[in-house]
Amino acid sequence: MSLPAKTTYTYGQIWAIAYPILLATLMEQLIGTTATAFLGRVGEVELGASALAGIFYIAVFMLGMGFSVGSQILMGRRNGEGRYGEIGNIFYHSLAFLLLFALVLFVLTKTFAPHILQRIIAAPEVYAAADDYLQWRVYGFFFAFVNVMFRAFYVATTHTRTLTLNSLTMVVSNVFFDYILIFGQLGLPAFGIAGAAMGNVLAEACSTLFFVIHTYRHIPFARYGLDRLPRLRLSMLGHMLGISVWTMIQNFLSLATWFIFFLAVEHLGERELAASNIVRNISAFTFMTVISLASTASTLTSNLMGQGQADAVRPMVFKVIRLGFMILTPALLLIALFPDVVMSVFSPDRGLLATARPALWVLLSSYLFTIPAQILFLTVSGTGNTRTALCVELLSVGLYTLYIFVAIFHYRVSLGASWMSEYVYNVLVVLLCGLYLRFGRWKERVI
Repeated sequence: MSLPAKTTYTYGQIWAIAYPILLATLMEQLIGTTATAFLGRVGEVELGASALAGIFYIAVFMLGMGFSVGSQILMGRRNGEGRYGEIGNIFYHSLAFLLLFALVLFVLTKTFAPHILQRIIAAPEVYAAADDYLQWRVYGFFFAFVNVMFRAFYVATTHTRTLTLNSLTMVVSNVFFDYILIFGQLGLPAFGIAGAAMGNVLAEACSTLFFVIHTYRHIPFARYGLDRLPRLRLSMLGHMLGISVWTMIQNFLSLATWFIFFLAVEHLGERELAASNIVRNISAFTFMTVISLASTASTLTSNLMGQGQADAVRPMVFKVIRLGFMILTPALLLIALFPDVVMSVFSPDRGLLATARPALWVLLSSYLFTIPAQILFLTVSGTGNTRTALCVELLSVGLYTLYIFVAIFHYRVSLGASWMSEYVYNVLVVLLCGLYLRFGRWKERVI
């Protein structure tokens, strides 16, 4: 889908780009949800351990994801400028870097992660289960990093419908692999939590295969410069890292503090940790909607600035925010009114659901700030001012982490009060990003 050469976007045009991203991210979230639902039938230890190990993995993975976001910003700017042939150059350089980076992260995680987890997880049985999961999950780095680059390409060029088909492939394969590996079907042993990790890796491999085949058959290679492998240029990598390094650090910090939050909750008890994993999985569906709209705002910002239409960015962003509230408000109210019905998907334990209920209500109410926070934040990144976005993240996660240590580690507040950390983070992001887009010098940014 090509972007119109004008300074305003209707809600329909924004939604046409956003909804394939939304469908893709929602279906990808089903991968984690499937594992959580299955592991909820295995035991509370496995349910809680999968949250800790999963977030640990994602925090490391987000370093590579952050690089792809920087690449997406560059490809989106070139797409807006009409310099389509340079997109392939950015894509292949990024892919080469990420494959090498995947190897480095694989070795480091395999070597040091068990020692780190053993020292920070209080319950030995939770540590053992988390380690079982992570030892298999790290093989996914190689496939996942290839996938994020394909995703960056399709979002930057606004061919977002492909993401829906890819995610459907991932979901179907993941449900199949998780079921047979976790519970032991088709003559295979029951691997339990390790089977969940194996299923994730195999699903990511299927996703990579889909992207390669679909891109080869349906994308005009010559138009985007994908028909030739460029000569590796360190200057090109240096330029890309100049944009991407800040998003790499920002993404890592965002998930690292999320890991700290779950680690703090684990010290409240195994039940609180399992309950938080249920809340996290429910929220992930609504949060993916926000992220899809935020990604749309980011890529439209890159394209608009590439077209020399920076003045059109803020009106577009306000429309995206309004669209977010229109889409999510009914869903959030429905979950708030019938929390146990929704949570029972993940566990039949009534006591566990009662523990999770207050935290879920707190989290749902925080979307009053989460929606504008994420959309404004990715808009700032979309301008190419990734260093500014990192500064916003540093200030916000700093206050977020301070709240966690004071409220949870020191005062050991209730689970519901623990989740008030979402307010702390998102309110500050709204304030800082809003001020920057109003008064900052971002319109002249050249990348």
